[in-house]
Amino acid sequence: MQFSNTLVAVSALVASCAGHSLLSTPAPRGNTKWWGTCAAGAGCSGPCDSPKAESPFNSIYNPKTYVQRGQELEIVWNRLNHPGGFVRLAMVPFNQSDDWAAFNDNVLKYTCYETTCGPSDPNDDYFGHLNGPGSSPCKTTLTIPENIPDNTAMTLQWIWYGGGIYYGEPDTSFGEYYSCSDMIVTGGPSSNQKPEPVFKGGDVTYPNSDVCKYWGSNRVGDCNFGGRKPNPIEGDLLSQSLEPCMRGPELKGKPYGMDSGSEPSPAESSYSAPSNNNDVTSSAAPESPAQPEAPAASEAPVSSEAPVSSEAPVSSEAPVSSEAPVSSEAPVSSEAPAPNYPEVPEQSEIPTEESPATPIYSEKPESKCIPRSL
Repeated sequence: MQFSNTLVAVSALVASCAGHSLLSTPAPRGNTKWWGTCAAGAGCSGPCDSPKAESPFNSIYNPKTYVQRGQELEIVWNRLNHPGGFVRLAMVPFNQSDDWAAFNDNVLKYTCYETTCGPSDPNDDYFGHLNGPGSSPCKTTLTIPENIPDNTAMTLQWIWYGGGIYYGEPDTSFGEYYSCSDMIVTGGPSSNQKPEPVFKGGDVTYPNSDVCKYWGSNRVGDCNFGGRKPNPIEGDLLSQSLEPCMRGPELKGKPYGMDSGSEPSPAESSYSAPSNNNDVTSSAAPESPAQPEAPAASEAPVSSEAPVSSEAPVSSEAPVSSEAPVSSEAPVSSEAPAPNYPEVPEQSEIPTEESPATPIYSEKPESKCIPRSL
């Protein structure tokens, strides 16, 4: 029977091992080229799953999503058999949604990928502790910034990075995955203060902590493959992606830039899984999880992300609506950025949080990045 269970676990992971993850709620733009998902390893370089010119938001026949300033917006994605990693949420005016620099300068929140989800069978340790298959929904909330003018078209960006176990290989990491959702902000409390990014830690492996389980890197941009594209070979499924991105042990830590001024916070996770108080750490430097078989973690990369802030406004005044009309006195704007949203170039082709002149991942030792050889 154990052999049968192992085959099921392997089959489930291998069936999804080409790697995929995407935003579920609010509805993403989607695309047809990559069947709705946007994987850096498949050649989709972001910052969204499709460019603004192809967004359904442009159609007068497409229902619009309306939110209020200060509202707590529910964000949902499915685990899709993939363990670990981080989710980054950022928001910019719709007219800037093709620009990486704009999103990198307006990050609102980081959280763990498995913040409220986990494997179907917590006792299945074939791929490591709590790393088995399972596709339950994962959730978090995002406070809509108060510095956005009424009737402004905005774009929410969702990124998953640091996920692990590519094609059933425990010591491998996925590339980055991108989704965007367009909405109109109107009403609610107003402020001129630009919010600072916050981090909400705690996942299925490390509940009630301020860390997340991840593989590879905890910095956006390290696994974007520098805009390169795969060269698919007929009959070779693995050739359809440049993944895996890196090889190395399972790690735990915070997203880069979230290492100062933060205290352990209650986890969002409601998943029933064993916890170990010794696993909690207040440092952002990656560590190997507290398991006998895990080797020591390598030194973490560097980041310039803004320090954590706990001042983000909280409100639940209005649910998301797809029927609320836009005020006739203030037409929807997709041109003027919100106060404190910086002016940015028309389009930046550098998908990194620091926007360096060359892709971040190329600066890493050759032994860590493993683009597929064809």
